[in-house]
Amino acid sequence: MNATARGKAGFMAVELKDGRARTPVPVRTIAATIAMVLGTVLLLMILRDVARILVWAAIAAFFAVALTPLVNMAENRLHLKRSVATLLVYLVVLLLLAGLITLFVTPLARQYDDLSRSIPKYVEDAQAGRGPLGHLVTRYNIDDYLDKHQADIRKSLTGLGVPALHAVTVAGQLLLAAVSIIVLSFLMVLEGPKIMTAAVAQLPDQHQDRARRVAADCARTITGYITGALFIAAICGVLTYVVLLVTGVPFAGVIALFVAVCDLIPLVGATIGAVVAVAASAFTSIQAAIIVAVWFVIYQQLENHLLQPVVQSRTVKLNPLAVLLSVLLGVELAGILGALLAIPVAGIIQVLVRDIYDVRRGELKPQPTVGEEKVPA
Repeated sequence: MNATARGKAGFMAVELKDGRARTPVPVRTIAATIAMVLGTVLLLMILRDVARILVWAAIAAFFAVALTPLVNMAENRLHLKRSVATLLVYLVVLLLLAGLITLFVTPLARQYDDLSRSIPKYVEDAQAGRGPLGHLVTRYNIDDYLDKHQADIRKSLTGLGVPALHAVTVAGQLLLAAVSIIVLSFLMVLEGPKIMTAAVAQLPDQHQDRARRVAADCARTITGYITGALFIAAICGVLTYVVLLVTGVPFAGVIALFVAVCDLIPLVGATIGAVVAVAASAFTSIQAAIIVAVWFVIYQQLENHLLQPVVQSRTVKLNPLAVLLSVLLGVELAGILGALLAIPVAGIIQVLVRDIYDVRRGELKPQPTVGEEKVPA
């Protein structure tokens, strides 16, 4: 097909062989399309460079939403200025964290040091056929494999050591992230009502109450998810510690803390923690490993069918299918962080969709409770 291009008054038209002409495309439209594509690429490049800051801001926002009810309570009941109430709440939270570190993390550090010193003994027992691990090695002829590939295994284990400089760098990055998140969340809590009032004021009068209502529901969803997840993780950690302590598994505190942290990850977190706990129990005895494995099977059934549904029905109110899909999408998009944020984000989306549906049916909710001049939610 032969075609001739010609421009008329800023248009680009194409005349076909049979005399028909396509609809002319303005040069301005073409330039705007190219500019949008280039702008999108530039925006993605910028987002990639500032992704860490955006993640910090997202985490700070979740903490700010979770702590806002406490600040509002202190502000209203103690009749304090918001700045004083915010500072008071953050000081109490930081003191509680410091107390937990002193009472719990310090013994954990000692146990971790003991564990690192005990690893060579476990390896020696395994090679000599002593202990539960040694019996397994002898029974399944794992020692022959270790003897044949001893050089390769040592080479691989040598690469596991973390240089001191790298460890210091990682610690510095974690400290910077923690300080940044605390400061960002503090400012978000402090300036939250002003920001909300200013943002709502930009909307038409007939939409302002609706915006406050939706914001209140989203805040309740996030707060409920965070408190519920922490509550369930604490239950999991405490009960796991008791089971490990009763079965005589060493380093029960370290393992229980790891299980509690893993339990914060929806769906798969408890399984990951259970695998590590059972593997660690095998160093004590096969009986201990079996008991711990049975305990985790029972607990996961209770958590999945009792604890999680109760928490979600009272806070996020998501059905299991929505939870599964949101977590899978979150993992695919942002890994572990995506899994952690998937359920509250899905809950917020549900709030928005439900509000649109209620408005269309004319079934509006009661007066909202978000904003400087409203009673805090």
